[in-house]
Amino acid sequence: MIRLSSWKTTGAVFLLCTAMAIASPGQTFKTLASFDGANGGANPSSIVQGINRDFYGTTYDRGANGFGTVFRITSGGKLATLYAFCPQNDCSQGSTPSAGLVLATDANFYGTTQSGGTYGAGTVFKITAGGALTTLYSFCQVSNCPDGLRPSGALVQGSDRNFYGITDLASAPSS
Repeated sequence: MIRLSSWKTTGAVFLLCTAMAIASPGQTFKTLASFDGANGGANPSSIVQGINRDFYGTTYDRGANGFGTVFRITSGGKLATLYAFCPQNDCSQGSTPSAGLVLATDANFYGTTQSGGTYGAGTVFKITAGGALTTLYSFCQVSNCPDGLRPSGALVQGSDRNFYGITDLASAPSS
């Protein structure tokens, strides 16, 4: 009961602050960047702010290789592609990221792809603010994929510094 009450109070404060911000004169909206296909698809993920104050995220498709991107946007609106997924024929580094990135305690970003990787069932990757991508894990390493496949949600870093996430499927679909 106590937790529910404190949540309701927090929600009311949030709504009140939001209502005040909307009604306040002088509020402006500025588009920082737009995606045109060459720099990423029409479905950019949520963004996260890096320690350098730039914003980082992913697009599910398009980009230089057609399989999504990791991008950076400065507060001044300069959009840069840090990584275009699937530069290899077999997409071993992953493709089609469908969730945003998480900024980890080591100052690197971590994310997932829904496809590609060594077994074609998605990956977990690390990428630096400079765009160096490392594939950390490829899903579906053993028969019937007990580790799941097609990760779809954003990762979270727990207090134990491990990463946690979800997959769309618990095992490989039957043929």
